[in-house]
Amino acid sequence: MKHEHSHEARPLWQRLAWLLGLWCASVLALGGLAYLLRLFMRAAGFGT
Repeated sequence: MKHEHSHEARPLWQRLAWLLGLWCASVLALGGLAYLLRLFMRAAGFGT
């Protein structure tokens, strides 16, 4: 069974832009989560 795509593949630059955008968003989200964990740990007395 062959699957037909109704739209053509997007250009390489557009796919790479999406990849870069998702990577940046995930790095920022992980950094924000790490910062919040540091704040909570410092407030609980685990700071150095």
